[in-house]
Amino acid sequence: MSTPRLRDYKGPAIFSYGFRPFFFLGSIYAGAMILIWLPVFDGQMELPTAFAPRDWHAHEMLFGYVAAVVGGFLLTAIPNWTGRLPLQGFPLAVLVSTWLAGRIAVCMSGWIGWAIACAIDAAFLGLLAAAAAREIMAGRKWGNLPVVGIVSLLCLGNLAFHLEAHFDGIAEYSTRFAVALVITLVALIGGRIVPSFTRNWLARQRPGRMPAPFGRFDAAVMTASVPALTGWIAAPGSTVTGVLLIVAACLHVVRLSRWAGYRTASDRLVLILHLAYAFIPTGFLLTGLTAFDVVPAGAGVHAWTGGAIGSMTIAMMTRATLGHTGRTLEASAGTQCIYASVIAAALMRICASIDPDHMHAFLAAAAVGWIVAFLGFAALYGRALCTPVEV
Repeated sequence: MSTPRLRDYKGPAIFSYGFRPFFFLGSIYAGAMILIWLPVFDGQMELPTAFAPRDWHAHEMLFGYVAAVVGGFLLTAIPNWTGRLPLQGFPLAVLVSTWLAGRIAVCMSGWIGWAIACAIDAAFLGLLAAAAAREIMAGRKWGNLPVVGIVSLLCLGNLAFHLEAHFDGIAEYSTRFAVALVITLVALIGGRIVPSFTRNWLARQRPGRMPAPFGRFDAAVMTASVPALTGWIAAPGSTVTGVLLIVAACLHVVRLSRWAGYRTASDRLVLILHLAYAFIPTGFLLTGLTAFDVVPAGAGVHAWTGGAIGSMTIAMMTRATLGHTGRTLEASAGTQCIYASVIAAALMRICASIDPDHMHAFLAAAAVGWIVAFLGFAALYGRALCTPVEV
């Protein structure tokens, strides 16, 4: 996406474009949260949150980190869709402050009360949906309005999470709903950008096989994924759900194989997109096998969250930051390191679920990989995100 013209902005560079604060703060939060989660998981530390420890961890990954990345992506993409000036300065700072307030409120919800924390936390996605709707309607790009619906669904999922956690003691259905929604979003966006970026890069290389464009088969894969994910949300242990998930896994494998990923090994910025998408069918397969008591439930969930979501978001953050700050689209040694770290973290976390005898060792390795990846992103890309574009 090309960066449209900006108004004569004189404030801090970090508030000049939506991707800057949300990618920077989101990556720091993703890494720091795991530093906190480890002692909480081991019972060595308690947080003043009304959530059960597992719910706090799941909520902040889905509605903390992922929400920040979604915000950064949308606020950067919408000006390209509409041709309008981007949100920047004070309005952007208000959105960022609302996101930060939500993180503090959730952490301190045991002190301030769950209802107050819920209201503060839900404000960010509500404001983001409103801002996106306003810009899309002002630009008369009605075809992009479905993204507002997705953000609104994520907001409703957040509210449901708070309610379920309070009244039932643990948020199970709303956690699965949020994971399923985000995975659907990753599959939809990935189905567009992975073959597109691959084709653009391969067009400059030697002749050979090119990725198949988005077509009826892709639509069929997404259609088959919906009942599989719906069944997983409602009845994850059902045999029917297991069959639907495994069928969806096979379809996503075929979909990925159509994108000529084997030809992208020499460009890590493109290769990481294929590796990230590979965790989607892996998650479908493992959650399907869980329904037949073959693997524990956590394996598939972490293939989706740590693998597909973690690696795809970091892949997009690096590419978008390089492109929108006028830098060369090349993966430096440091960038390749954070790619390897996030993939290793996902694999180790899956292994921790499958092999309980060595769970703590795998968890420690997964935590190290995740922290290196996300705090490494903040360290490597912080200057680019916080300083003006070099002309």
